[in-house]
Amino acid sequence: MFLTMVNYIQPLEVVEHYLEEHIQFLDKYYDLNKFIFSGRRNPRVGGIILMNAVSEQEVETIIAEDPFYIHNIARYEIIEFTPTKYADPFQIFINDTPNIG
Repeated sequence: MFLTMVNYIQPLEVVEHYLEEHIQFLDKYYDLNKFIFSGRRNPRVGGIILMNAVSEQEVETIIAEDPFYIHNIARYEIIEFTPTKYADPFQIFINDTPNIG
């Protein structure tokens, strides 16, 4: 599983200009069951995306389709982690990982 921190490097006016395209990008990967949650950071300096991907290479391939990446609006920090403790309803996102809490 991967947590991706999106850090804006352009003013919010530029972010807003590409926001609808970014939302379409998000929708695509929610439909493919690759994204678990996403949202704006507070203060609004970027966002967070939790991805259910199999490798960092897959994450990088997905990010390369984000309009924020394509138009050099944001930088991305990719953090890989293995969930070892989680709420029971979260189990549907975990692939072959027992809740050893």
